[in-house]
Amino acid sequence: MPSTSAYIHRFGSLIRAYQEVGFTPDRDYRYLEANQFLRRLHPQIVAQTEKSIGDLGGTIQRDPATDLLLVNREFTVSLVLARCQTHDSGRNRWKVRFDTSLAPDITVAVRLNHSNDAPLDYYLLPRLDFGLPRISLADRNAIEIESYRFDTLDYFYGMAQRTRIRRAS
Repeated sequence: MPSTSAYIHRFGSLIRAYQEVGFTPDRDYRYLEANQFLRRLHPQIVAQTEKSIGDLGGTIQRDPATDLLLVNREFTVSLVLARCQTHDSGRNRWKVRFDTSLAPDITVAVRLNHSNDAPLDYYLLPRLDFGLPRISLADRNAIEIESYRFDTLDYFYGMAQRTRIRRAS
């Protein structure tokens, strides 16, 4: 038999090879393709964030090993993606894992839509308020968490925007 890497090289994934022959495994492996998508999406969001802050006159230094961002040499940011998981009850959950070893000042949690193919909204979570290693989000959350939710990253970009101050004469 060929190795799994041979199947991955030929079909893109073992799941796609199964689909080609009409085989449906007993276990649901859709999460594997969602994880591959997340690995491709994360660098795109980091790059877009770097560009947007740069366009506003801010500066970003990205640690290539950790993707931790240093914004304007003032605060650190970690961007994490939270995929939607639908339970048997029909309720949706998003697990946000904090990079506690990096201790970023702000974690930007990108909550993905129900099909996990695009951002749904964003949570700007300061380390001072979220000391846990992870939190679980639902469709509707307590006001203590919802107060950190934004439809876009405009508020975050406003935090990084630089404004010239004229000298007083």
